[in-house]
Amino acid sequence: MSFPISFRKFIRFGRDRRGVSAVEFALIAPLMIALYLGCVEISDGVAVDRKVSLTAAALANLSAQTSSISSTGMTNILDASSAIIAPYSANKLKITVSCIKIDASKNVSVKWSVTRNGTTLSGSPTLPSALQVANTQLILAQVSYDYTPVVGYTITGTLTLSDKMYMAPRISAPSYNGTACT
Repeated sequence: MSFPISFRKFIRFGRDRRGVSAVEFALIAPLMIALYLGCVEISDGVAVDRKVSLTAAALANLSAQTSSISSTGMTNILDASSAIIAPYSANKLKITVSCIKIDASKNVSVKWSVTRNGTTLSGSPTLPSALQVANTQLILAQVSYDYTPVVGYTITGTLTLSDKMYMAPRISAPSYNGTACT
């Protein structure tokens, strides 16, 4: 059976597989690029969130290790804790350390609070019930970081990542600049 020449060209065109991979690549490439950039954004955000948690732990730990903290000592504690966020900008970091007293009636009060780029804690903060032990003191470190994704900022905007850490004083409740926590 013989087909006309124009129809044979059409059949040959239908069997031709050259260029198929270029078309497939053109269809799949945007999806693969989006997945790659999404993975980069997520892993960068997780890294910053982890550094925020490490900063809170270091701030509480350094503050709980001493019985007296001077202004210079507190500056050193805040500087050392802030350094953990590197290579990310420490200017977006808000850190606060406070000494909280729990009296015999389990009334909670802030005895002193120091901050860098944030708000000091005052009054009677709410504590988890498991931490409300009569006649004790706690160090509370609060850290937050305003994270702006590199690529996805148009979708999410700036995200505030935060963490806090409670720690019991190691030696005795630390005083800050002469203000006791007892």
